[in-house]
Amino acid sequence: MWKKQSKNGIIVQMLKKIEISHKTIIFTVLFLLGLWLLFYLRTIILQLFVAFLLMTMMKPLVNLLSKIKIPRTLSVIITYVLVIGILGGMIALIAPTLVQQTTNFINALPSYLSNINVDVDSLGLLNQFGDISGKVLNFTVSVFSNIFSLVTILVFTFYLLLTHNGSHNQIKSSLGEERGNKVSNLISEIEEKLGKWAGGQLILMLAVGVGIYLGLLLIKIPFALPLAILASIFEIVPVLGPIAAAIPAVLIGFGISPLTGVGAIVVAFLVNQLENYVLVPKIMQKSAGVSPIVVLIAITIGAKLLGVMGVIVAVPVVITLQVLLKNYLVKEE
Repeated sequence: MWKKQSKNGIIVQMLKKIEISHKTIIFTVLFLLGLWLLFYLRTIILQLFVAFLLMTMMKPLVNLLSKIKIPRTLSVIITYVLVIGILGGMIALIAPTLVQQTTNFINALPSYLSNINVDVDSLGLLNQFGDISGKVLNFTVSVFSNIFSLVTILVFTFYLLLTHNGSHNQIKSSLGEERGNKVSNLISEIEEKLGKWAGGQLILMLAVGVGIYLGLLLIKIPFALPLAILASIFEIVPVLGPIAAAIPAVLIGFGISPLTGVGAIVVAFLVNQLENYVLVPKIMQKSAGVSPIVVLIAITIGAKLLGVMGVIVAVPVVITLQVLLKNYLVKEE
C-alpha cells in the first residue's frame, strides 16, 4: 500500500496486490532442490563426465575390434588391458628417471640462477619450489589414496563402452522415434567432438614432449625429461602455455652459457612453429574449434572450482556446451 497525490491535491491510497501462483512456488522449490542436488552429487557427476570422456577416447578401438567379429565384452577388456598396459609400462619406464631428475633440478636451480646474477633469496624461489613440490606430492598422494574414485571412473567407463549401442536404442524406445533420434544424434555429436579433441590433444602433447626432449638432449641441457613433460602438460594452455613451459629450460640454458640459453630458445621456438603450422592443421582440423581466450577462461574457472581435475575437464565441458548451444539456440533462431 502507498499514497499518491492526485491533481486536485487529494491524497489517494493505492493498494497493489501481488499474487504468486502455486505453480510458481512449486517450480522455485524444485529448481532450488535441483541445484542443491547437483551440488551434493557433484563428485559423482564429475566422475561420470570423466568416464564419458574416457569412453569417447577408447570407443574407436573397441569398435574396430568389434568389426573383426570379436565380442564387444572381449573388445572392451582387450582395450582396457592395452591402455593400462601401455600407460603402466610408460610410467614404470620414466618414473625413476623423472623423480631423480626433478629432485636434482630443484636442488640445482639456485646455482644456475646465480650464474645469471639472479638473487635467489630475494625472490624466495626455494620456498616457492618447495611449495610447488609439496602440492604435487599432496596431489599424488590424494590420487593414489583415493583408489575408490579411480575404480569408480574405470567401472563407469567400462559399462559405457559395453552398453554404448544399447543405450542409444534405449533412448529411442523411451523417447519415441523422432525425439529419440534427436537426443541420440546429439549425444553422438558430443562423443565425436570430445573424442577427436582428446585424441588430437594427446598426440600434440606427446609430439611436443618428444620434440622438446630431443632438442634439449641435443644442446646438452640437463633435466631434459622433467622439462619435456612440463612442456607437454602446458600444451593444453593455448599461447601462454608453451611460453611458460620454456622459461625453466631457458633459465638453465643461460645458467650454463649464453649460447646454450639461445639454443633453448631456438628449440622452444622451432617446436612451437612445427606444432602451429604442421601438427595442428593436420591433427586438429576436424576437432571442435574453441577460441583460445575461451579455453583460458575455462581453465581458470575449472582450476578455481575443482583444482587439477577442473583444469582437465574444462575444455571438454566447453566443447559439450558448444554442441548443446549449436543444436538448440542456433536452430531455434
